[in-house]
Amino acid sequence: MNFDIKTNFPDVQRALIQLRTDVAGKAMASALNKTVAQAKTAMSREIRAEFNLSAGKVNQSLRITRAVASGGRFNLSARLIAGSKRGRSLNLAAFDARQTSRGVSFKIKRGGQRKTIPGAFLIKKGKTVMIRVPGTTMGSRSRYAGTKHAEQIKALQTIDVAQMFNTKRINAKVLRFIEDKFPTIFANEAKFFTDRFKAAK
Repeated sequence: MNFDIKTNFPDVQRALIQLRTDVAGKAMASALNKTVAQAKTAMSREIRAEFNLSAGKVNQSLRITRAVASGGRFNLSARLIAGSKRGRSLNLAAFDARQTSRGVSFKIKRGGQRKTIPGAFLIKKGKTVMIRVPGTTMGSRSRYAGTKHAEQIKALQTIDVAQMFNTKRINAKVLRFIEDKFPTIFANEAKFFTDRFKAAK
């Protein structure tokens, strides 16, 4: 999510020009960081409203890089990033997976229907959904060749938080949230740092 202050927030741009350089930099950095922190909460809320994920699963995949007031008041940036550090998609177990007699059932969308993958099974105390790959043999199980116990197994992965993050409906809502919040947050931070500068004189 990138914003151009001159284009998206002309009132903020005019206010910046009227501030001392050091005050403007500190106010902008603080406003960016507070806005992005609130945007992270809003993004998590919107994702969980549409997808059947826990807050913990969503939040661990949303990261923030903070703006720092150094190097010029117009060269500041704060970022909200989606995706695990390992770049891996989510295992189906994250979507309320349940072991059944037929396989593993799960539900990705909150308003959607539960689906079942026949033959799938849960391991690691329910944290991972796996399935056997027909026609394969694990080297360590050659003695079981011809039976299901010899087959290789693979994890079942699906949509990740980064893809949810980029869903147009969700992205648009969070962008509107930022556009609504940022000018007010900046005005408050500009006043705070201006008042602190005056008090220190």
